[in-house]
Amino acid sequence: MGRLFFPLFLATLLFAKYDNCNLKNKIYQEVCQKAVQKGVSYDYANAFLLSSLKTKKFDEKSYEYLQPKYIKIHRKNEKKANNTLVKYISEMVAHLKEHVEVYDFVEAEYGVNREIIAAILIKETRLGKIKPTHDAFIVFNTLALRTKPNSQREKWLLNMGKANMVSIIVHCYKRGVAPEACNLPSSYAGAVGIPQFMPSSFVYAKGYKTKVGDLTKMEDAIVSTANYLHQKGEFKTLLEWDKAGDVAQIETEWYDFEFNNEDASFVYSQSKKNDAKYQCFTCDKEELAHLREYAIKIMSYNNSSNYAVGVMRLAYEAHRLLQEELVDNRP
Repeated sequence: MGRLFFPLFLATLLFAKYDNCNLKNKIYQEVCQKAVQKGVSYDYANAFLLSSLKTKKFDEKSYEYLQPKYIKIHRKNEKKANNTLVKYISEMVAHLKEHVEVYDFVEAEYGVNREIIAAILIKETRLGKIKPTHDAFIVFNTLALRTKPNSQREKWLLNMGKANMVSIIVHCYKRGVAPEACNLPSSYAGAVGIPQFMPSSFVYAKGYKTKVGDLTKMEDAIVSTANYLHQKGEFKTLLEWDKAGDVAQIETEWYDFEFNNEDASFVYSQSKKNDAKYQCFTCDKEELAHLREYAIKIMSYNNSSNYAVGVMRLAYEAHRLLQEELVDNRP
């Protein structure tokens, strides 16, 4: 992201001083007000939201992919991704060895299994090899301006779009980046960096031996993912693999269960947000209690059963391979 510090970009505002958020667009008014409440100056918030480079561009493809009709497609793609990514287990193990120092640190500091962190990074960007092609602010600006709040999901999408617009403005303001240079490469959903954090989750970003976390750096991505799971998912102690069961077999059984139950959930019998009931795969199975506990923690990162199952499968396979190598290397 290009950096232009305040003395440079404020020169463009010499004839435009602001002390309010009286913008013509009501959504921009709300975004401006919330950004100012978080410490952003009126001048910066107005300059950002009046910039043709930031608010006049739209990402129709990302907006299309975020619509309800794609939910089933996303679920199918999640399964496909889980199956496809298994072939990268050896790559994942090599990554764990290369970054053993930072993984030793995060396990001790945050109580999150190294294999689970690496599995998330594999699923999100294949350890940084998948490069984002969208711009986060444009994604959320499109979402906020295009969405009509006619349903609960649409209301959620609208609020999510506005909240992330605010987070991006705050993020760039605090770093002294000019509005028109505030470019955050993202996925179609607006997620940023190797661990694919939504801008509203930047608060969990942390650096490894640095004060500020950079989500495009692998060491910081590892620490930030661990901190996110520790803080938001209450991940405090390591998952014990000998209590998890045969995760590969469990994954297969789960997919069969999901296929036969339209309202299937790996961990929940009822929605946390409303009265919706689910057919729960693990709820009444004592032998899966430990795995269920940690699946819930992982779902704080992505609230999808297939996502959590995929992460655990990849982590399980990586753990097994690491253990086999330890045995093979014993004198």
